[in-house]
Amino acid sequence: MRAVEVESAHRPESFRDAPLIPQGRDSLTDRLDPKNIFGRKAPLHVDLGCGDGSFICALAQRMPAKNFLGIERLLGRIRSAARKAASLPNVRLLRMESSYAVRYLLPAESVETFYLLFPDPWPKRRHWRRRIVTEDFLSAISQALVENGTFRIATDQREYFEKMKEMARANSNFAIIEPTVADLPLTKFEKTFRAQGASIHWLELRKVSPVR
Repeated sequence: MRAVEVESAHRPESFRDAPLIPQGRDSLTDRLDPKNIFGRKAPLHVDLGCGDGSFICALAQRMPAKNFLGIERLLGRIRSAARKAASLPNVRLLRMESSYAVRYLLPAESVETFYLLFPDPWPKRRHWRRRIVTEDFLSAISQALVENGTFRIATDQREYFEKMKEMARANSNFAIIEPTVADLPLTKFEKTFRAQGASIHWLELRKVSPVR
């Protein structure tokens, strides 16, 4: 585990009456216990980079029988998300780097659906190494997903979309399926991009058992 990952991941804050995952976590490597966190056992959906919480809270209201975890590293955004989620019993928030949480904190086969909506595209080629979607990241996602679980990705960047699709095709743990996005709330970014006339590219992956 690289020191930079630990430093960026562990940023405890105190939010009174906020739906944050235990603010006093001392370990950076102990896996989360979804049943303990939510007080019940239910299918888990995870919003990676949940922003101000608008998307995850709207989704949680539509599907009260499921649990929703929002992961966000920026303090201002997690404060806004905490305010929106305060009255929703099926939403919890974690202030942390999404890539770290997926790799080290989410238990194997614990997530029904991941959402990664409009991640930073880092459009300049010299910055591509900073992108969240890599071969290693997809492998970590597949480990955290239940069998037949899904990973939904949206971007307005065609080049990034094609690169992610290429990596997904090369990963035997995933099958690319027809996106089912009609039932999803619009994010703030999607509203902005659509107003600008930008095309939205959706990639939906389903976890499958590799052929041996």
